[in-house]
Amino acid sequence: MLARLILATALLAAPAAAQDSKASQEAPKRVRSILLYGNEECPKAESPDEIVVCANAGESPYRIPKRFRNQPDEGAAAQAWTNRVETVEEVNRAGLPNSCSPIGTGGQTGCSRAMIRQWYQERLDAKAKASRVP
Repeated sequence: MLARLILATALLAAPAAAQDSKASQEAPKRVRSILLYGNEECPKAESPDEIVVCANAGESPYRIPKRFRNQPDEGAAAQAWTNRVETVEEVNRAGLPNSCSPIGTGGQTGCSRAMIRQWYQERLDAKAKASRVP
């Protein structure tokens, strides 16, 4: 029993001795991380004890990335004429049948239709916005 214990202790000590090899003592003493812009080249290591890590960070540190430039305008001036005409027609329909208005004799009949149309338009707008997000 004692012999097995001594043998197990000797086997467990072997990996610890392997960790003290010469290769682990010669680890690099300096690591440099550098961001490169445009056509810059990665500098060479100044000594064998140094590691240089380079990463390309785009065109310039002061420019907005291309995917964020020139976002589409969502204001009234950027709307299509057909959307503007539909809005004017909807405003002018107040009081007519299927207009969802408290004014007139058939105004209340279009409320569910207006809600469905609004839901569908909101869904289309959400899909359009989601497709523009990078």
